[in-house]
Amino acid sequence: MRLHAVDLVIIVAYLICITLFGLRFRKSQRSLRDYFLADRNIPWWAIALSIVAAETSTLTIIGTPGIAYGGNFGFLQLIFGYLLGRVVICLIFIPQYFRGEMFTAYELIDRRFGKALHRLTAGVFLVVRAIAEGVRVWAISIVVRIALGTNDILSVSIILLLTLIYTFEGGMAAVIWTDVVQMVIYVSGTVIGFFTLTHLVPGGWPAIHAAAAQAGKLQVFDFSFTFFKAYTFWAGLIGGMFLTTASHGTDQLMVQRLLVARNQRESKLALLSSGVVILAQFTLFLLVGAGLWMFYKLYPPQTSFPTSDWVFPTFIVEHMPRGISGLLIAAILAAAMSNLSAALNSLSSTSMIDFYLRAKPETPDRTRIRLSRVATIIWGVVLFGLALASRQSHGVLETGLGLAAVAYGGLLGVFLLGLLTRRARQMGAIAGMLCGLALNIYIWRWTKIPFTWYVTAGALTTFAIGYLASLVQRDASS
Repeated sequence: MRLHAVDLVIIVAYLICITLFGLRFRKSQRSLRDYFLADRNIPWWAIALSIVAAETSTLTIIGTPGIAYGGNFGFLQLIFGYLLGRVVICLIFIPQYFRGEMFTAYELIDRRFGKALHRLTAGVFLVVRAIAEGVRVWAISIVVRIALGTNDILSVSIILLLTLIYTFEGGMAAVIWTDVVQMVIYVSGTVIGFFTLTHLVPGGWPAIHAAAAQAGKLQVFDFSFTFFKAYTFWAGLIGGMFLTTASHGTDQLMVQRLLVARNQRESKLALLSSGVVILAQFTLFLLVGAGLWMFYKLYPPQTSFPTSDWVFPTFIVEHMPRGISGLLIAAILAAAMSNLSAALNSLSSTSMIDFYLRAKPETPDRTRIRLSRVATIIWGVVLFGLALASRQSHGVLETGLGLAAVAYGGLLGVFLLGLLTRRARQMGAIAGMLCGLALNIYIWRWTKIPFTWYVTAGALTTFAIGYLASLVQRDASS
């Protein structure tokens, strides 16, 4: 065990307090509207912070500094695309989601196309979200193992079990409000970590800035035209826009947050304001990475890091003052738990709304809530297994984004077919989606094209083939 007793007390205190805080929301769960939509009584600013917390996992906190440690600030080009994607969602998606009461994103597909495509899109979400979340849960074990010296199984079990408790009991209200608390914790912890890091480097931030600038570590923009480089201006702006439009417009993990807003205006306000916070947050993480590069340049580690994902957590445990180490580990666990709780709730809601209740719509409210909680437990077990299966992944942030991006293209293409065209038909859309998925799997497995282009390629392919197939189907039936 490598942490001091003071740090362990801070970590244990955080884990107990956040679990008890989440349990406070149990009594308010009387219907599926309460359990999955928090009775649509959450203020926009809390939703905005929850959106940020949901897309900030352990992958982000340990992976983003690792990107700057081994490269530069080019990752920010992707964030500019994230901002543009949020504008697209506000213009096209959110107005449709607030026509009637919806619990999941895929009910919109049922309304526009029919049951077959509804089940396909919901099923793709369940599979891909579970696999991608497995990688994220595995990232938690890296931190816990470095801090506590526990093995893989125990590291994953600790966080998964505690998160499962309050998600199981409190539903979406517990998820949202614990997200808010956890975001304050991990951002505050990272800020403290950054300033502590600058004090440990002789000359402080001016010295870090000068050395990093000279080495090109602070470079943001790369205007080169190439499909084989992950972080260019074009990949960031176009690829980032398509990626965010898919992740925040078609992924139940994010759409569920948009649906809990009191009205359409507050939903848009929450999404747009979250983009500003995301830009500031990723800049902070990259600054930490630049500081870590300078620190380990002056004080090389005794053994090389397995991957760049180990740099930040190793620094926290080995070089941070007592108390600060515990605070930072708690901050990283806060991000992990907020993301994990969001995944568990969205997987449960999709399982219940898009599958079980379609087959048994007469199920009474009390039974619905009980089964929703059972579904949450089942998905917790599934994520535990997938986390252990993700141990061979390298570069957890890019691995997680890549896995999600493979399916996002097909999902986004189908949604755009439904929202932007009237001629698209269900069988044509299914054909387009399958082609888009097949193309992305091929690109992912057998080409060197980076993940930043996956969604763009898959969405455009799905839309084009889906539209043409619908026209052929229409001509054949006329």
